[in-house]
Amino acid sequence: MKQIWITGHGGPEKLQVREVPDPNPKAGELRIRVRACGINFADILERRGLYPDAPRPPTVVGYEVSGIVDQIGSEVDEQWLGRDVFALVHFGGYADTVTVSTAQVFAKPIALDHAHSVALPVQYLTAWQLLVVMGAVTAGDSVLIHNAGGGVGLAAIDIARHLGATIYGTASPGKHAFLRERGLNRAIDYTRGDWREELMQLTSGAGVELIIDPLGGTHWKKSYSALRSTGRLGIFGISSATSSQLPGLLRLVALVAATPWFHPLGLMSRNRGVFGVNLGHLWGELPKLQVWMRALLDGVDAGWIRPHVDRTFSFERAGDAHAWIEDRKNIGKVVLNVEE
Repeated sequence: MKQIWITGHGGPEKLQVREVPDPNPKAGELRIRVRACGINFADILERRGLYPDAPRPPTVVGYEVSGIVDQIGSEVDEQWLGRDVFALVHFGGYADTVTVSTAQVFAKPIALDHAHSVALPVQYLTAWQLLVVMGAVTAGDSVLIHNAGGGVGLAAIDIARHLGATIYGTASPGKHAFLRERGLNRAIDYTRGDWREELMQLTSGAGVELIIDPLGGTHWKKSYSALRSTGRLGIFGISSATSSQLPGLLRLVALVAATPWFHPLGLMSRNRGVFGVNLGHLWGELPKLQVWMRALLDGVDAGWIRPHVDRTFSFERAGDAHAWIEDRKNIGKVVLNVEE
């Protein structure tokens, strides 16, 4: 089989296709011949040495695949054979073949092809955790989505729209028209002026009930200040680390130094909350993820979950796909297409 390896920390040139023997499923596992694998911003942080959880290079990353089951291990129902599925994987997803526990596998919706199905596992589950599970958004609430044009951002728009929230989002101006079509009530250009000042004007000085922020560092302090009473800040990334000019791990050190402290007494006095989301740390909570995914699949069937694939790249062009995301060119999911 083919895999894409991160051979060392650095730029997209550090991605390399290698041939390795096919894996065989163990008890309780099945094997998927992959048709599409998803790329997430975490993969870029991993490649650049800014993701502490990732194995050191050389390694294969990737968290989500979609394809066809061609082999099953013992204790697995034979009905899985030949089925179109998608799955969460704990690294190793940049491959044309993977083995995975049945607890992490879901039947592919008929309405979605493999490329669109692979947008569901990481980004929609993350958005669901941010808005529904921990963000507790209800009809009439107001939400600010930072990086609204990213994969999690678009997923959050779908979910917030379904919940009946008023949705604000920060994005570069070239993405605004598309985001409004997707359901964003007001797009804010973060590249010009102060997004917080514009948000406060739009909300008559009140702020919003929920802000989801993947930026990190001082951005979290600014987002926290834009919450209204009973507001919540959901943090789920440190993408601003990639814009720093500092070398290597010094970027993380600088980011941590700039990160605000949220003291319990301050939270109580302001009636605000702060929570963190990291889907990669929920492998011990697979039953919860299955419940969330069933709700999302119901949304696919009902038509309000609408995964959007910005662009697909061939498996061998993974470096180009990374560069596309790193340059903030994408609106939604970027996918690697695996040839049959």
